[in-house]
Amino acid sequence: MEHRKHAAKSHSHPVRERAVVVGGGVSGLLAAKELQAAGFQVSLYEAAATLGGCFSSHEVAGVVLDGGAESFATRSTAVADLAQELGLAANIVTPNPAGAWVWLPDGPVPLPRTGVLGIPSDLNAPEVRAALGASGVLRAALDAKMPATIGTTEAVSSVADLVRARMGKRVLERLVAPVVGGVHSADPELLDVDMVAPGLRAGIREHGSLAAAVAAQRAGGSKPGSAVGGLVGGMHTLVTALVKALVAAGVELHTSHRIKAIYRGEELAAGKHDGATSLPWQLDWEHGTERGVATAQVLVVATDGPTAVTLLGAELPQLRPFAPATGPDIRLVTLVVDVPELDSAPRGTGILVAPGVPGIKAKALTHATSKWAWLADSTGPGTHVLRLSYGRAGVKASDAVRLSAATPTEEDLVPTALADASTLLGLEITEADLLGSDIVRWRGALPFAAVGHQAKMAQVQALASEVPGLALTGGWLSGNGLAAVVAGTQRTMKALIESSAKV
Repeated sequence: MEHRKHAAKSHSHPVRERAVVVGGGVSGLLAAKELQAAGFQVSLYEAAATLGGCFSSHEVAGVVLDGGAESFATRSTAVADLAQELGLAANIVTPNPAGAWVWLPDGPVPLPRTGVLGIPSDLNAPEVRAALGASGVLRAALDAKMPATIGTTEAVSSVADLVRARMGKRVLERLVAPVVGGVHSADPELLDVDMVAPGLRAGIREHGSLAAAVAAQRAGGSKPGSAVGGLVGGMHTLVTALVKALVAAGVELHTSHRIKAIYRGEELAAGKHDGATSLPWQLDWEHGTERGVATAQVLVVATDGPTAVTLLGAELPQLRPFAPATGPDIRLVTLVVDVPELDSAPRGTGILVAPGVPGIKAKALTHATSKWAWLADSTGPGTHVLRLSYGRAGVKASDAVRLSAATPTEEDLVPTALADASTLLGLEITEADLLGSDIVRWRGALPFAAVGHQAKMAQVQALASEVPGLALTGGWLSGNGLAAVVAGTQRTMKALIESSAKV
């Protein structure tokens, strides 16, 4: 559905300039919200038919579910503050404290509940001892005796390098790798720890050990004891509320509009931009067989990284060397099943799979009706929602689950998901138990927080800030997860609005 409103009913500030936002994910929607509130006349263009990006929804067996992310990190209040502003504060919930499990090469064990990225804060916890064994715990305990400089003095560090240096290989392979693979769809050897766990290395210097730093991060969350939160009805309800607020404010929302080219007027290209009188940005768009041009003084590109660099490359060739690699090809298979035996939640809220475990192709399974009480209440006893994810960065395409057609179908992947769910949950789940299923495929949707990526993105932002009326935002710049995207977009928009006010 295409939403259009051509004028706000009222503004706290007079409309000063036109602004165009490219990209209708959460970052683009939030950018539009901030700009409209500051007095800009905003139009947003999204290539897809729906808004929200990774926070989409889909209906399976009559149940409306999240098609992408179903939770948010609570290490900051950014998401909670936004939810409150949108009237959703009362809908914020925490997951079932039973926690998840991890499937190791020698079988399943409960996942330690008080960790960050799988890094344990309490080595005496029974789940930690079960996962690591006596020798693994002894090695990890050396962390407390090491100088705080180990793992914290390098300019950048991968998650794997930090964990291996301070707690050892066993913690890395049996706890961290399954969590990082399930949450970030990547190998910990490739991920920049400062992007996926901001402040963790600084916490080591402050508190003296990695375990103490993890404990401090957990204690500093908005919900102690829980690293994530959710919303009653699903995370997609945040997008619905955000879109509703934008429409009410008068933002023009154009779905199914693909931006084909972005170019600058002669004044801006020559460094002579006068924001009060000129329209330096021009964008060619297409909508089915329609073609058109949008113009604006202010441009926000809130797409994924490769798309942003492609669109701006002709006018800003200095951005081209910073084009990030396309993210991993992720498949999310949702199964709604009639299996009363799952009422007992045999694997808690789900199970993560350590890399290299034979016979299991999924990297994670979320038992959504065990994790979220509101969802279990809506489906009723005996009916369960299972979400299995496939694909991770750092593996060859040939190692991923092969699909028989370019567009995945239930015939391709659902039988694999049923078999994996049966193994992981310890119950036979067959096609006869299936009430409905759906496959959501995300191509390169996740920002790839590789080592060194953060420094490169700082250079990208510096380059963009030199161009009047331009801002880049989104997960590829801010980091993984909704909390990082919300906070990053708000910072970027504040700087853009302040700089535009000086023109």
